[in-house]
Amino acid sequence: MDRGCSLAELLVGVAIAALLAGLACQGGAEAVARQRLEASARNLGQGIETARREAIRRAQPCALTLGLRGWQPPNGAELASCEANPASLQDVGVGSTDLAALELIHNFPAVVRFSSTGLVLDGGTAVVGMRGTALRRCLVMALPLGIVRVGRYQGNPSQGLNSSLCVVDGSL
Repeated sequence: MDRGCSLAELLVGVAIAALLAGLACQGGAEAVARQRLEASARNLGQGIETARREAIRRAQPCALTLGLRGWQPPNGAELASCEANPASLQDVGVGSTDLAALELIHNFPAVVRFSSTGLVLDGGTAVVGMRGTALRRCLVMALPLGIVRVGRYQGNPSQGLNSSLCVVDGSL
């Protein structure tokens, strides 16, 4: 005869279900953080390509500034901005990103200049991180052609940036 389950069996079942739910939430949070990080790194690269195209379209040099919010119009620069509406690092399409969760370290100059032919006059390295994941994405822009490489940063960006530590892994 089946009389159901005892209180002890029920409590064990509930504890196991709660443990599995906690593990699923934790894994989901890291997946969301990685998605946001990947999108932020993509936005960095797309901002450069958009600026390059805009300089060519206008047939005149232009400039951008890189900050925590992404590529922005330069403040007080003698060159016009390359973009009317620069893309933010937080426009990631998978929910809003808390600015405090995003980490951006770079060695680009205060104003990144693009020639009227789309060549880059300033280069550098940027590393983007996101709270909730240990992954660090990097972008390296080399002079004078402005070749852009995106990959995983293999070092500690707070100890100084080194473009050779940006290893291309083919996932972007």
